Amino acid sequence: MSEALDHGPDVDSGIPAMWMRGGTSKGGYFLADDLPSDAQLRDQFLLAVMGSPDPRQIDGLGGADPLTSKVAVVKKSSRPGVDVDYLFLQVFVDQAVVSDGQNCGNILAGVGPFAIERGLVEAHEGTTDVRIFMENTSQLATVTVVTPQARVTYRGDAKIDGVPGSSAPVSIVFEDTAGSTCGALLPTGNAVDEIDGVGVTMIDNGMPCVVLAAADFGLSGQESPAELEANTELRQRLEAIRLKAGPLMNLGDVSEKSVPKITLVSAPENGCISTRTFIPHRCHKAIGVLGAVSVATACLLEGGPARGLAQIPEGETKTLSVEHPTGEFSVLAEFDAGGQLSRAGVLRTARKLSDGVVFG
Repeated sequence: MSEALDHGPDVDSGIPAMWMRGGTSKGGYFLADDLPSDAQLRDQFLLAVMGSPDPRQIDGLGGADPLTSKVAVVKKSSRPGVDVDYLFLQVFVDQAVVSDGQNCGNILAGVGPFAIERGLVEAHEGTTDVRIFMENTSQLATVTVVTPQARVTYRGDAKIDGVPGSSAPVSIVFEDTAGSTCGALLPTGNAVDEIDGVGVTMIDNGMPCVVLAAADFGLSGQESPAELEANTELRQRLEAIRLKAGPLMNLGDVSEKSVPKITLVSAPENGCISTRTFIPHRCHKAIGVLGAVSVATACLLEGGPARGLAQIPEGETKTLSVEHPTGEFSVLAEFDAGGQLSRAGVLRTARKLSDGVVFG
């Protein structure tokens, strides 16, 4: 890593990093200026920090799971009305790959607190809004952080499924999510298409997803992630569909990309829809923030595989409860006069775990 000395910080002396849980994910939060400016050297450093490629990530800080091998790169924004820019990087566990091909709404939950802690945003008494530009998808989000006495607190009574205990609430309101990666909410223009004889909805409302009925694969939709991962034939069928969906969704060859996600849907027990999501090769123990927004939107599309299974509440503002293996995720959806989704909001939590320097 000594060659990085000509391209930015001295990585051999350690680079400042804060490790945080954001929503149901966990990872390292870095200031952009603290990382090598060369993307290749930056990625080499992050792979070493996480201990990839290695299924156990034993020689790094990654937790041997895609949900705990994530990175946020944050800087002061020069955009009018925006506080910080946020680049999300997915560090693969068992491959030497660092991908910026998607966003992460869970890690986003920690960006507001991190920006305040690092002095990029001035805190206010009570709560502080942090307006964030998400570089991966050119989206905007406003994150509201609890700041009593103008200081970030992580203690509170808010609870989210998939995380034990409680923390201070972090509310996130997304803007202009439709087609953020694929160019359109429905990249093919259809609510339902057929791939390999299976009806699918290819959708991008903040996260590119391929939504399929679990029943079309002989599943109840209530199987555990471990059970689904052990089903080699299922995984092969889903990956074949995903690879064909990539070009149709304007994503090109997705063989080495983490999008689109694959979500199997089934009738809910108590909420709007039940889900099992592949991200893309491991089955998510919960569901991603923007993935939940995309799937909830798919539930509203007549003719799609999710619509016939979903329980949709009445009203122009709907709380759509997306069930997942460890609980549920509520998406607050607001619609305009034309019946189009105008805004989507979610409640997350975050917690600072450590602050110091990391080595590659």
